[in-house]
Amino acid sequence: MGILESLANAFRGLLANKLRSLLTMLGVIIGVGAIITTTAIGEGAKADITDRIKTLGANILALRPGQSMFRGRSSADARRTLTVEDAEILRERGQNFRYVTPEVNSRAQVKYLNKNTNTTIVGTSPEYLVTANFTVENGRFFSENDIRRRERVCVLGKTVVDNLFERREPVGKTVKIKNLSFHVLGVMKEKGASGFRNPDDQIFIPYTTAMKRVFGVEYLSSISLQAKTEKHLQAAETEAMELIRKQHKIPINKEADFHIRNQAEFLEMFEESGQTFTNMILGIAVVSLLVGGIGIMNIMLVSVTERTKEIGLRKAVGAQRLDVLVQFLVESTTLALIGGIVGIGFGIVGAKMVPSLWGWTTVVSPIYGFISFVVSALVGIFFGAYPAWKAAKLHPIDALRHE
Repeated sequence: MGILESLANAFRGLLANKLRSLLTMLGVIIGVGAIITTTAIGEGAKADITDRIKTLGANILALRPGQSMFRGRSSADARRTLTVEDAEILRERGQNFRYVTPEVNSRAQVKYLNKNTNTTIVGTSPEYLVTANFTVENGRFFSENDIRRRERVCVLGKTVVDNLFERREPVGKTVKIKNLSFHVLGVMKEKGASGFRNPDDQIFIPYTTAMKRVFGVEYLSSISLQAKTEKHLQAAETEAMELIRKQHKIPINKEADFHIRNQAEFLEMFEESGQTFTNMILGIAVVSLLVGGIGIMNIMLVSVTERTKEIGLRKAVGAQRLDVLVQFLVESTTLALIGGIVGIGFGIVGAKMVPSLWGWTTVVSPIYGFISFVVSALVGIFFGAYPAWKAAKLHPIDALRHE
């Protein structure tokens, strides 16, 4: 019996026991579907993370207080190490920086007439437009003069405008931040929400105003640095580390009370978090495939028992052990492959539904579809091997006597 005839027999067997075949394939369908959907979420997360890193601006370094939390290192006093003087030192003495932007941020209640919202207040400088890759769509950003005078002026993100003003024009109006009146100078161009972070749900004010009038703090939340070019990025990081160490009087053998992250570290950190989630779901998918494979083995053993006389008759008229072995392997592999193909279809549909259900970005990769197809075939071969071997070693006389 050739492969094509074995395939034809396999399909006839499947159609003769439709419900049993469907239940047998269910584990493979679920496992493959989970692999396709999960990897689509993982690939989408990577693409989303890359876009989020790009929105930070080009050649950006983030200098933050405290020891790095990256790769399990402990955090020091993460709110009380960076000062305005640190930013000024970097701006005045740095040779590899194009822009230096001090930042202080916290959440606060904001009101306009009878509307209110809780949003992030970002105290910063005009360079923030470059380092954070923002654009003013309407009105203007505040100036260095506003910073020196600690003016109560602000620029609103699009989400804040929607929450407070609906369809009214916000520029020129007055909003209250922590019960202090602020004059609205402009509105930022919409960036769009990215995962749990919404860059449009922010209000921007002079950092001097934020520190002295709104939050009453003396320390910065962070300092953003833009290197002159991508080639200067490593030199800028080294220079920033040396300048702030010297400013904080930290010996070379002591760990710094601040840390610096570049775009590559941000990308690696987010990808590692996403990969952990992906691996967890893939583990569940593998278990489903194993269950599906065991189901295939079980059904094939039942099939061998049901068709013992048929096997004996085939051997009596000249069929070899290899012929019987191939026949049952083809049947088990066909079961797994059909389950795999159906699972791929369900996985693609699931991946397409994820954005509308949870708002996550998904990217279906053809390579994972191919891998799932191959894995399905291997599951069929591996778990069908024992039943096929058991059928092949049956003695024709014993098989024909079987009741």
